[in-house]
Amino acid sequence: MTDAPDTPDTSAAPAAPAPEGRLDPRYSGPRAGTPPWEEVERLIAEAELFWVSTVRPDGRPHVTPLLAVWSAGALHFSTGPEERKARNLAENPHVTLTTGVNTWTEGYDVVVEGRARRVTDDARLRELAALWEEKYGEFWHFEVRDGHFHHAPGRAVVFSVAPHTVFGFGKGEPFSQTRWRFA
Repeated sequence: MTDAPDTPDTSAAPAAPAPEGRLDPRYSGPRAGTPPWEEVERLIAEAELFWVSTVRPDGRPHVTPLLAVWSAGALHFSTGPEERKARNLAENPHVTLTTGVNTWTEGYDVVVEGRARRVTDDARLRELAALWEEKYGEFWHFEVRDGHFHHAPGRAVVFSVAPHTVFGFGKGEPFSQTRWRFA
């Protein structure tokens, strides 16, 4: 078992500058260009829905939709401590979050790969709870105590994913595939 659930979150620290994106010519049209990281970061911050991919202890994949907020250079999501994704992350903290549009000829899809780290600091959780409510509305108001979000009768753990690698997929003419690697 890894220490993912109890590994401290460092997402409150300022993020290092993003590396320059590299366009993959094998999967990009001749007129394709690499979008600036700031534009991709804006797409991540504004996305309403993400798909999170984790790995079950027996090696099978698990994918489910969820809400997430971008803060201090990392994506943050919450889940019940007994939900499959939380149990998967307790065994293997590597995770992929995907967002975009369900079309072939328009839009831009973004895939964020990284390691999930549990956020347990109540002050940081209060900051994140305010971001959730600001982005998604008052239904997503969380109380914070004892290292958890509390909502209605349940509680949730919060994870932070600082990107290790980000892929961007431009759809339509010109199609493109760009990769950013983080230190």
